[in-house]
Amino acid sequence: MAAISPKSNTIPIIIRSYKSAVTKHANRLGLPNGWQPRFYDHIIRNDAEYQRISDYIVNNPANWQTDKFYAPSPPP
Repeated sequence: MAAISPKSNTIPIIIRSYKSAVTKHANRLGLPNGWQPRFYDHIIRNDAEYQRISDYIVNNPANWQTDKFYAPSPPP
């Protein structure tokens, strides 16, 4: 089993451990919580790829209202 088990100190294992600890703490405090069930990790291999991803992160909020999953908050 050790050969097919996830290796320690990898990004997926670190994220799984973090999410588990936060969920347990939130449950102890009676706080609502929920995590995105999957995440997308990607190794950035060069400067051009880094710039493309950085631009997406910076500019993405301006596109939220046109996103198919956008749901405006009700007025207070």
